Amino acid sequence: TISTNQEDPKQDERPKWDNKAQYMLTCIGFAVGLGNIWRFPYLCQMYGGGAFLIPYFIALVLEGIPLFCIELAIGQKLRKGSIGVWTSISPYLTGVGIASLLVSFLVGLFYNTILAWVLWYFFHSFQNPLPWQYCPLNENRTGYVEECSESSSVNYFWYRKTLNITPDINDSGILQWWLVLCLGTAWMILYVCINRGIESTGKVVYVTNTFPYLVLTIFLIRGLTLPGATDGLAYLFTPDISTLKNPRVWLDAATQIFFSLSLAFGGLIAFSSYNPPKNDCEKDAVTIAVINSFTSIYASIPVFSILGFKAKSSYWKCLDK
Repeated sequence: TISTNQEDPKQDERPKWDNKAQYMLTCIGFAVGLGNIWRFPYLCQMYGGGAFLIPYFIALVLEGIPLFCIELAIGQKLRKGSIGVWTSISPYLTGVGIASLLVSFLVGLFYNTILAWVLWYFFHSFQNPLPWQYCPLNENRTGYVEECSESSSVNYFWYRKTLNITPDINDSGILQWWLVLCLGTAWMILYVCINRGIESTGKVVYVTNTFPYLVLTIFLIRGLTLPGATDGLAYLFTPDISTLKNPRVWLDAATQIFFSLSLAFGGLIAFSSYNPPKNDCEKDAVTIAVINSFTSIYASIPVFSILGFKAKSSYWKCLDK
């Protein structure tokens, strides 16, 4: 009894979420990311469309939801971050928490690099015409740049104007100041969002976690109106059952669950540690996992609609030639 009374004041000092919506939105935003919008459609395209959904949902039920629930439960019960939780369980497991910290740091570097590219394109999207819409003229202004003409205006803007890529991998080139500024801006935005812990993060998630769904809905409406969209959707939802014989499909489905739900990153443990000890973490785990999987499918529909459109456009261009 004495031990319990001594520990309670310390537990009460830990910050708490203002409401359940902030906690749920933060966990959803942490789980939903490029794994849903980028990697999931890629795996569906590679493994026979709808056939990939079968091992994916099996892995979600048998692997994803149980591990998700465990992370939320231990964080909520012990009310510590990832390193503190694993150290409390056993001092020999401290390395697990440190490994989670390092993984989160490396993934942060990766994501912020992509955000720097996003900001670069965002800043240029206010021009009319768009700089990647047409090939630039050559020095004599008698035609277009040959490299762009032989490839495409989009590829030229990416490899030459954005990355300014070197001709050889052994030549690292120099720093591109415009990307350095974009990367610095991305880190500054991140700092503003998390500098006061859950007090600032809980407010930011109302915008950062709902805005992507608005953008996806816009892409969805636009994608479904394109010619050839139905061909892309037919490929997505028509399963090629023969691909299930490939063990690689099952391995990638299990890996996708880890990547998609952000398991073993330590963030879920930290988020749940700000919950009251008697919060229903099982219900939260199932709800967030279902929303995450729904987002993967929701994001795949506009992606495959656009792929169907591009395939049909390429087909007609081929016939014209």
